[in-house]
Amino acid sequence: MKASPYQVLFLCTGNSARSILAESILNQDGEGRFTAFSAGSHPNGRVHPAAISLLKKLGHPLDSLRSKSWEEFSGPKAPRIDFVFTVCDSAASEVCPVWPGQPVSAHWGLPDPAAVDGTQHQIHLAFAETYKMLEHRIALLVDLPLESLDSVSLQKQLDAIGNAGPNSQNTS
Repeated sequence: MKASPYQVLFLCTGNSARSILAESILNQDGEGRFTAFSAGSHPNGRVHPAAISLLKKLGHPLDSLRSKSWEEFSGPKAPRIDFVFTVCDSAASEVCPVWPGQPVSAHWGLPDPAAVDGTQHQIHLAFAETYKMLEHRIALLVDLPLESLDSVSLQKQLDAIGNAGPNSQNTS
């Protein structure tokens, strides 16, 4: 088994909703085995209030959550990243910086709950649905036997997770 936790970076454009939720979920569910971060190509500078509300309601720590640029993870002083997951289509199509350590990457695109224009109830439902999808995908990641997968099998599994819905049973 790897001696230190796997370092995972979740990317989105604004880093205010999906990537923040993913960071928080993995840090809780993968504690000890994974350390998660999130960032955006064009961070909007704040975490969406509905994301904060949902995470608080579900008992996630909020102290370290902030909207930040992916530049923090691309320089020589950046942490070595093992996995990079894009969670929005626009970030997936952008030219990403070169990440130290040549991490494995996959696209786990999801609808943007921050783009929902509706009542507070509709917005909170959108965030809850996004959380549920991310929680499912992250559970599949946490369950992978990472130490025993070769690079081709690992990539195949990570890509399959990106297509997994909350009602799917596995990634193969």
